[in-house]
Formats: sequence, C-alpha cells, structure tokens
Amino acid sequence: MKYKLLTIITAGIILFTSCQSNSKAESSVSTDSTEQTKENEHTGDPVDVSKIKVADAKTILARKQVPILCYHQVRNWKPTDGKVGKDYIVEIQNFKDQMKMLADSGYHTILPDQLYAYLNTGAALPSKPIMLTFDDTDMDQFTIVRPTLDKLGFKAVYFIMTVSIGRKGKFVDYMTKEQIKQLSDEGNIIGSHTYDHKNFKKYAGKDWEEQLDKPTKKLEEITGKKITEFAYPFGLWNAEGIPELKKRGFRMAYQLSTKRDEKDPLFTIRRIIASGYWSPKTLSNSIKNSF
Repeated sequence: MKYKLLTIITAGIILFTSCQSNSKAESSVSTDSTEQTKENEHTGDPVDVSKIKVADAKTILARKQVPILCYHQVRNWKPTDGKVGKDYIVEIQNFKDQMKMLADSGYHTILPDQLYAYLNTGAALPSKPIMLTFDDTDMDQFTIVRPTLDKLGFKAVYFIMTVSIGRKGKFVDYMTKEQIKQLSDEGNIIGSHTYDHKNFKKYAGKDWEEQLDKPTKKLEEITGKKITEFAYPFGLWNAEGIPELKKRGFRMAYQLSTKRDEKDPLFTIRRIIASGYWSPKTLSNSIKNSF
C-alpha cells in the first residue's frame, strides 16, 4: 500500500508527462460513408447502444475518423512551468478562443455512445463531429472548462485518475467526488484513466485489480453509471492487454499517435493532444491534418 501514498506526492509531476506520446497524424484510412451524409444537429442526443452488434474490424476502419482532442490542465502558465509542461497546459483565454473557434467553424461535440453507434453501424452523426476529452481529474476542468463548454452547448468526456480525487497537490488541485458526479449528471461522460497512471504496457498480476477493477468500481459508485470508456496512461497500449479491458466490460479505449490496431480498432481509438502552444488557427489545421 505504500506505493499508493508515494503516487499521490508525484501526481502533479505525472501531469506534465501524462500522455506524452507524440500526436502524430495517422492518415485517414477511409472515405465518407453514405450514412455519414445524414446530419443530426442535436449534440448529445440519447443513443440506444444496448442492441448494437460490434462490427468487424475492416468495417470500423473503413469509416472516416472522428477528431478527438485530449486536454490536461487549463490555466495560465507560471514561471515555474517548463517547456515540456507548457505543452500540456492550455492558457485560459486560449482555451476559450479554441472552443469559440470550434463553435464558429460549425463543429458539434459528440459523446461515446454516438461514436460507438457510428463506428459499428454507420449511424448518423452531426455535421463536423468532434469529441473533447480531458485527462487526470484536474480541478480547472470543473471550474474553467465546464462553464466554457456549457456556454457553447458542448459536452465532453472526463477520464479520471482515481488516486487524485479530492487531492490538493503541489502543482494542481483535483476534482472532488461531488464535482465528478455533477459533471456526469449534467450529461458529460466519465471514463477511467486508471488508479495512478501506471504504464498499461507493464501491467501484471495485481495491477489489473489495482489499476482497472478498483478505479472502475469507485467511479461507478460516484456516478451511479456503468463505466465503459478507458484512456491509456501516456497513450500507450499493447494488444495483450485489450482482452483484459473487454473482460471488464469496457467498450472502447483511447490512445494517442499510433495507428489503430487492425484487429481491435475500438480499443485503439486515436486522440491528439491540444498543445498549449497552439493558437486556435493552429488547432484547426491540426484537426484537419490529423483526421
């Protein structure tokens, strides 16, 4: 149990190295499906996924990828922030400008149920769909991100690292259980980001219980909902671990930078990190070039 206490101390440091894999673009492997031309402008419409049959990998890979952005901290830079750290810290006004750019450009946020239905059945999506995701449980995701998105009618996915819930760290404070539940109650999706951000590729023995089972149970107790989405720490994954995710009821898992797995594309869904150095225009170009 001692290692758990040590991870709390380093939680702030972890933030700067979270999801460090370079967000290199994977060439789009698909063309627009006929189903995609149907537009549904109602962001976040309920989708019944209970009867959806998982499509074969070839079908899923043939569908045009939906842009998915990954954010960490949203706050103004400090003199103590290093060059690498700033890559994962989007300053407040820049974040608001980025979100306004998305809205002005006609993007509509979607949630995992919509993505799941689209990838498996070709179900209609809004015009210019995009998914916003936020990692590591940072408090500014509640105090700054939430009201910013609410004004634009946007919803998002929050991947929670459970070791940090309710903690006050040296570099950053973290969301409480009550705040996480509120995000869920307001129509956002809560996903798992493990207990303390241990590299998924190194899991063995009790790691599956400590990093997957216990965090999932805790998040389900907080939200009162089944947890079906998982984000790999550092964006790193291996094929050997995917059966463990399936066994535990996860439906989709999100990585960074690498190509999707040819056998399990639903468990290697791509995201790109929205860099703190990017202007709204740069972000717009990166979305177009990466997906």
